[in-house]
Amino acid sequence: MNSLLRRAPAAAARQFTAAAPKAITSSAAVVDSSSIIPTHHYRSYHTTKSASSPDWHGTTIVCVRKNGRVCMMGDGMVSMGSVIVKPNAKKIRRIYPKTVGEEAKKQQLADGESNDNENEGTIVGFAGTTADAFTLLERLEGKLDEYPGQLARSCVELAKGWRTDKYLRRLEASLLVADKKASFEITGNGDVLESHDGVLGVGSGSNFAIAAARAQMDNPELSAEDVAKRAMQIASEMCIYTNDQFTMESLAMVEEKEDKEE
Repeated sequence: MNSLLRRAPAAAARQFTAAAPKAITSSAAVVDSSSIIPTHHYRSYHTTKSASSPDWHGTTIVCVRKNGRVCMMGDGMVSMGSVIVKPNAKKIRRIYPKTVGEEAKKQQLADGESNDNENEGTIVGFAGTTADAFTLLERLEGKLDEYPGQLARSCVELAKGWRTDKYLRRLEASLLVADKKASFEITGNGDVLESHDGVLGVGSGSNFAIAAARAQMDNPELSAEDVAKRAMQIASEMCIYTNDQFTMESLAMVEEKEDKEE
């Protein structure tokens, strides 16, 4: 009797060990390790094109400060894929702060002076999606009204909102902004850049235009308008998204006048 009781657990143990490899083998046959896909491959990251790539097709904008003048020039091509939709779009605007521009106009009319708009306001050029660019222009105009005469602070405030706001950061555009004192490039990455040599550019052909403009900055016989025009001409010959129908806006700088007064 005792021998039968001792043999029963041993027999049960042998049955378990014999069945265990079969269970493991059968489960391995059902689940193939190569078919398991890690879950982190499906994780999505909310990044926008403006934050990941600063390059935009469809235009070239260049800004040059030289010999007491600041000139911004851009082409007029609007493309949709490989099709040219419009060749003469105006991608450069001159905006006036409401709190300053209206008072200046009223004062000029009261004094009987001519309204010289050529040397007033802020010049803005954009590259990228048109609707997004005009949305940013409206925001910039609001910042200029909030901080009149402070272009740098207005650009920084716009860049902060553009970077942090969950709606604005999806806008796909880049801006060039210039007034009598300074020029800035604003991107969706939160950057506000001021050139060290007086040349800035955005758009698909901006590298060609910037290189051509910098090569001509040492020529004393060329004005800012001449440098910008030659740079845009070279960019239009090299970039397939840039044509030769240019729009130009210019201002007189105030830095040299202040130096002479001192």
